[in-house]
Parts: sequence; structure tokens; C-alpha cells
Amino acid sequence: MRMLTLKLKPKQIFGCILLLTGLAVVLITFLGNHPAKPASASMDIPCETLEQRTQYINSLGYEIGEDEQEKDIVIPSVFNDVYNRYNEIQKEQGFDLNEYKGRNAKMFTYNVTNYKNNDNVIANLLVCDGVLIGADLCDTSARDGFLVALDDKNR
Repeated sequence: MRMLTLKLKPKQIFGCILLLTGLAVVLITFLGNHPAKPASASMDIPCETLEQRTQYINSLGYEIGEDEQEKDIVIPSVFNDVYNRYNEIQKEQGFDLNEYKGRNAKMFTYNVTNYKNNDNVIANLLVCDGVLIGADLCDTSARDGFLVALDDKNR
């Protein structure tokens, strides 16, 4: 039977403890700074093509016209009051734009043709990297204007 002994000096023991503590700090820092996917991305609603976007809007019971408007946008790095309120609407339907601050996105706009005999209603889809990150329904008229979540159940 062989026996292995290890003789360490106090400086070596302290060095080993310091090394292990350093590794633990690095691991905790790395894991703490890499959160899970954003809520909206975890929903994985693909909206890269016109067909996918149309299918999503139709799945919520809306019919849209032929025209599609596309606009490049940047999600602000710092939200003002208006953007904070808009993000609250997004959170109601499972999206959170906080995870996309400072990122480029596309806004696709469609005329909704079957909303309570109202011709001024449009649907907006916010898409980042081919995935839906936000959506809203709004009336563009000054008199009856509103902005709600696209999946609003009070229609």
C-alpha cells in the first residue's frame, strides 16, 4: 500500500484558497451577467416573412389589407415616460422591450379591416432578428385614438 502525502507551506495553502476564491468569483460574475433569454424571445414567434406576420395577426382574429409598411427603428437605450408606458402594454402580452434597449429593429404596419367598423385602426409589429418583440393596435384618428396590446381581449 502506498501513501501519498502532500506537505504545503502556509503560503501555498493561502495561494490555493485565493485561487479557488478567484475562480468562484469569476463563475458567479459570469453567470450573473448572462441572464436567460428575454421573455419575448422565449416565445419564439417568427415574423421574418410577410406570410409569418400575416399569419400571426390573423391568428388573433384580425384581417389586414394588402399594404405593408416597413420602417427601421432603434429601441432607445434610455426609455422616457412614453416608452415606459408603451413597454407596459408590451409586458401585458408577454413582451419586454427592456431586453432590446439600443438594438435595431423593424416596425411593420398594416391596416386592420375588421375592427368594429373603424377604418383608422392599424397593427404594428416590432421585429428584431426575425422574431416578434412587440406588437400594438392603434386608432390613428385624433378623435377616437387609442393604443392597446395587439392581443387586447376588449375589442
